[in-house]
Amino acid sequence: MFVVTSEHVIGHRITETKGQVFGVVVRSRGIGGNIMAGLRSLVGGEIKEYTELLEEARRHAVDRMVQNASAMGANAIIMMRFDSSEIGQTMSEIVAYGTGVVVERAT
Repeated sequence: MFVVTSEHVIGHRITETKGQVFGVVVRSRGIGGNIMAGLRSLVGGEIKEYTELLEEARRHAVDRMVQNASAMGANAIIMMRFDSSEIGQTMSEIVAYGTGVVVERAT
């Protein structure tokens, strides 16, 4: 499955648009991770616990988006984007979304 942030897949042409596809993940850091992150925030710098959490959440959101696109019959996703928001003070929502399309190699 091609997943691109552009409007086209180079070397391919779009033959059909299937529609919007997305993958949603809501994650919460455990109490231990929140404590460590809180301590790290006192001295400044990167908070690795949250970086790892968000990287993993993005991967899962993309995986779910690809599953959604496959179920619709798409073999590529164009204009892929991420969105995120906080739910309360301990949870993060990550959404990967784009347009599911069918592409074929250009001749």
